[in-house]
Amino acid sequence: MSASVFPRKDVAAVSDSAGWHSLYHAALFETDVNMISERIAVAEKAVLARMKELFGESGDHIEEDLILDDALYALRSLRNCINHGSLAA
Repeated sequence: MSASVFPRKDVAAVSDSAGWHSLYHAALFETDVNMISERIAVAEKAVLARMKELFGESGDHIEEDLILDDALYALRSLRNCINHGSLAA
């Protein structure tokens, strides 16, 4: 994805429920191999920031917790695939 579609944003400013999601998608659909690792790192930070926010909130947010867990797992899996791919090259 081009930088104009997913501009780089401060993680603290996008840690709400919508912000982490756009960074997550930017990482998943990045086509520039030189940018993938950075996109993953930024998305992971945003997901973890949202998890931290929810931890401090009262109420039922189990569904969002599960979605965030899945997103973090997917990002880490993507990182592992990229790392293994670079070792095989």
